[in-house]
Amino acid sequence: MMPTANPDMSNTFEFISALFVPGDRPDRYGKADGSAADAIVIDLEDSVAEASKAKARDALRANFSMKPILVRVNAIGTPYHPADVAALRSMPFAGMVLPKAEAGPGLDELCQTKGLPIVALIETARGIADARRVAVMPGIVRIAFGSVDYCADVGCSHSREALLSARSELVLASRLAGLPPPLDGVTTAIDNAQLVEDDARYAAMLGFSGKLAIHPKQIEAILAGFRPSAEEVAWARRRLTGGDGAMAVDGELVDEPVRKRAEAIFRRYATLGQ
Repeated sequence: MMPTANPDMSNTFEFISALFVPGDRPDRYGKADGSAADAIVIDLEDSVAEASKAKARDALRANFSMKPILVRVNAIGTPYHPADVAALRSMPFAGMVLPKAEAGPGLDELCQTKGLPIVALIETARGIADARRVAVMPGIVRIAFGSVDYCADVGCSHSREALLSARSELVLASRLAGLPPPLDGVTTAIDNAQLVEDDARYAAMLGFSGKLAIHPKQIEAILAGFRPSAEEVAWARRRLTGGDGAMAVDGELVDEPVRKRAEAIFRRYATLGQ
């Protein structure tokens, strides 16, 4: 039987939108805090040039927001990773985002060392293959999909069809481990709110419960995509007003699994509102 993660720890990380901000741009921390994002991720990795890695690390601070603040460190095996992890341990961040997360000695060591909770960013073919092992490791509180890097690794297009199997595997791995549903990867379009909303709605349909963002403009669209539609809320309400047992509603059999789905829709509705 596969072990499960600590549910008490994972519940802290059930945010819907998480906004990246470059670590070497502390002038943007306040703008990130002022956005509607549920969580902020200070990035020490992809958005920071090699010459600015130390500068970004030195600029880290965790006192600019009441929202959860996480830090994306550089990947295990890079020359920047040890110093990044050491810096995080001296400040009260909510957690660490670990890129290129894969099973192996490096992750074993990181997870065995008491420290910050880890959001495992899965963004390689090996990471997808290891996702079920990674999800149950101590200290892992959520999985996120690094879809752009994954496409570069396997040579596929950044399209829904090409990424369906990888996304589905992360949803399944999270569920088997008892983690919150995963965070979907970024939409690279900054000025196309409709595309961001559509991507978020598609991710919700697959079983994701949140999405990463690269610009404050994307946050409202992400929240709109995860917000249940009026039709979904009406569907759920009708299926929760008939009592227990199996019955027909709108020509559809309603039993306990259907009610659980309806309850999940109402939970999202209560969190995100109209």
